[in-house]
Amino acid sequence: MAGICGWLDNKLDRVRGQGILDTMCAALGTPSAGLESTLRDGAALAASSPFNDISLYEAGGAIAVLRGRIHSDDLAIASAIARHNPAAGVLAAWRQAGRDGLAQIHGSFALAVCEPASNTLLLAVDRAGAQPLCYAEVAGGLAFAARADALTAHPEVGSTLDQQAIFDFLYFHLVPAPSSIFQGVKKLLPAQFVEWRNGRLSTGFYWHLHYDDHNRASQAELAARFRPILRDSVARAAQGDHLGAFLSGGLDSSTVTGTLAQLSNTPVNTYSIGFEADGFDEMEYARLATRTFTAHAHEYYLKPADIVTAIPIITAAYDEPFANESAVPTYFCAKLAHDDGIRIMLGGDGGDEIFGGNARYAKQKIFEAYGLIPPWLRAGVIEPLAHFPGLATLPPGRKLQSYIHQARVPLPDRMESYNFLHRTPLAEIFNADFLAQIQPDQPGELLREVYQRSDSQHFINRMMHLDLKFTLADNDLRKVGRMTEAAGVEIRYPLLDDALLDFSGEVPVHLKVKGTRLRHFFKEAVRDLLPNEIINKSKHGFGLPFGVWASTHAPLRDLVQDSLAAFERRHILQPTYLAELRRQHQSGHATYYGVMIWVVVMLERWLAHRDLKP
Repeated sequence: MAGICGWLDNKLDRVRGQGILDTMCAALGTPSAGLESTLRDGAALAASSPFNDISLYEAGGAIAVLRGRIHSDDLAIASAIARHNPAAGVLAAWRQAGRDGLAQIHGSFALAVCEPASNTLLLAVDRAGAQPLCYAEVAGGLAFAARADALTAHPEVGSTLDQQAIFDFLYFHLVPAPSSIFQGVKKLLPAQFVEWRNGRLSTGFYWHLHYDDHNRASQAELAARFRPILRDSVARAAQGDHLGAFLSGGLDSSTVTGTLAQLSNTPVNTYSIGFEADGFDEMEYARLATRTFTAHAHEYYLKPADIVTAIPIITAAYDEPFANESAVPTYFCAKLAHDDGIRIMLGGDGGDEIFGGNARYAKQKIFEAYGLIPPWLRAGVIEPLAHFPGLATLPPGRKLQSYIHQARVPLPDRMESYNFLHRTPLAEIFNADFLAQIQPDQPGELLREVYQRSDSQHFINRMMHLDLKFTLADNDLRKVGRMTEAAGVEIRYPLLDDALLDFSGEVPVHLKVKGTRLRHFFKEAVRDLLPNEIINKSKHGFGLPFGVWASTHAPLRDLVQDSLAAFERRHILQPTYLAELRRQHQSGHATYYGVMIWVVVMLERWLAHRDLKP
């Protein structure tokens, strides 16, 4: 693992601080050859990484530490980076404009700037939130670390579990920022800063993605600008040797691979995962892409036994419980690359969330259309007709009632209507003592805050803004980042380059989702790069046939049953609910109910690995 850690704490001297810093660095998984640190009375900063992407710089009584790769259009900042190191550029930006200088820093990063004499500490992460960072207030100031479990090594932080975070995990299948699984530990959101100055804590955002709801530029004009930006973004990410690319055969990974092939003098090494299970394998599209780009393809077909192998790796790699099941194929794909000598991987994450590729964007467009019908017609004709006696017994009537019911729920709440925790009364899911300690609506409040914080008035842009936080920063980037690190590979995301992020906000909604066609602009802009079969394929994802294999593979089935039995003894979920999950999973609904079973199993294994009790 890798990241930064440290504190500004006037109650800690060097003698006590050294042991604490050593423990925090050890929790980051510090390699002896990849550590930089400084320690003084009241302050400590450290960074560790096996990927040569850390730097530390001290000047004029201030210290900057950085994990990541940055650049700047500002000449003074760029000069400091070139003359010294990236952390020197961070310090130059801070001296130039304080926290406002963060807007001049581009790339993927987590950083800290500390000036003990003025009792100031500034923390920040990149615009996409690719690099994680946590913080906690302590009696003498503020402590921070890239991992929540590393931060708990500070004696004033501790590792008491947050009951609300457990509920949020079971709702989202992860613990969304700003909360963490530990009480008192918070996580930074994308483009967020945290500043401690003279005993006062302040937070805010140094950047936000501006959506131009009224851009009148034509598709041709935007496409002419897009391709050079895409090419530059991939070129920036492709700096270095021993380079490879994730390739699922989807639009994003194929675009990254194709653009990389245009930039390379040698065939691109691609890495793909297949599944010997009906409805899960997309290897044919990955092979089509490698033939198109004359790439050097590497494939691995995942087996049920691989899940058994991966579970302890996942529970150790994540600082919080994490239940995106595609972490398993991500790990084995990255391991395949690492074993082949690859040290840097390019991923295609982000294209859906900035150019309109998630299926819910088109689906919600259909529901939003209901609000365009005159109120008198809805209330006076459609809704009375929908509830006409006996209509619900007919399939069209049931569909109409379901449509109206969902359409009347405002966004973003409507998107959660199929959440497992909304399908059954909470009192039938949770133990009463546990339920009394949590706020059931907190997940909804988190979603609404991000949805409404977007500067766009269009619901599709607002959904994409929501996905930048929940789908990308909280989920996909954590999934890929932790698993590639566990495999010993550095990950980079060219589609989340700052220039592409900014450009995506200029693309009008009607070009992102045209009718119900997802990613219309993007698909047309890369039509000469990709085969039509890839452009026109339906969205699939990087799914895992866990539910099916947990029913048929004995070692995996035993692990699942043992984990569910152990979790039942924690008295969080009702025994009857767990029994119903098992019954439904075994009675022909293995894939659907396998999702919630995986979530419970991963929570139990994470808690057991750390010997933690809620």
